[in-house]
Amino acid sequence: MKFFVDTADVNDIRELNDLGLVDGVTTNPSLILKSGRNIIDVTKEICSIVTGPVSAEVTAMDYAGMIREAAVLAKIADNICIKLPLTLEGLKACKTLTSEGHKTNVTLCFSANQALLAAKAGATYISPFVGRLDDMSFDGMDLISEIRQIYDNYLFDTEILAASIRTPAHVTAAALAGADCATIPPATFEALFKHPLTDKGLEQFMADWAKTGQSIL
Repeated sequence: MKFFVDTADVNDIRELNDLGLVDGVTTNPSLILKSGRNIIDVTKEICSIVTGPVSAEVTAMDYAGMIREAAVLAKIADNICIKLPLTLEGLKACKTLTSEGHKTNVTLCFSANQALLAAKAGATYISPFVGRLDDMSFDGMDLISEIRQIYDNYLFDTEILAASIRTPAHVTAAALAGADCATIPPATFEALFKHPLTDKGLEQFMADWAKTGQSIL
C-alpha cells in the first residue's frame, strides 16, 4: 500500500518524508486554509520535498474554470496531481486532463457508482471518504471493498486512495479491503508506529543491556 500524507504543513511533510515511507501528499482547500499560506507557494514547496504525486485541488465548479485552474496548478511542478470534485463537471474535466497526460485525483467519493464513473473518466486516483461515511453510521470499508471488486472485474487502472482516514484501524482495514493507497493525517501516520508492547519490550531490552556493562562501539 502507498502512504500519502494528508496535510499542507511542510514541517510535518518533511519530517515524515525523511523516514523514507511517504509516497505522496494530498491537500485540499481546508488544509490550505489551515496552513495559512498561499496555495501556489505552499504547493510548490511540498512538491520540492516529495518525489511522489502531490494532489492540488481546483476550486472552480464549472468545467471551463476547472481546466483553467488545472493549467495553473500543473505548472507548479512535474509531480502535481490535479484534484477534482466528483461532479459531472469534475468528471468531464478529469477526462480532458487525463487525455492530456495529467495525473488526476477525483475526490469526495461516497458510492461505488461514483467510483465507476471516475474510472471511466480515466482518473489516476479515486478518493473514497471512509471516515465521513463512518460518521453517518455507514461502514466506509464496505465502499472500499465494492470499488475493489468493480475495478478488478473490469481491469481499471484507477487506484483506490482511501481518504478521510481517522485512525490506525482505518489504515489496517483499508489495506485488508484492497485499497492501493491511503492518505493519512500526520498524527495518525505517527500512531502507526506505536504499540505499548513495543515500548515495554524495548524498555526491558535496554535495562538488560545496561546490566551487561557492554558497548557495541
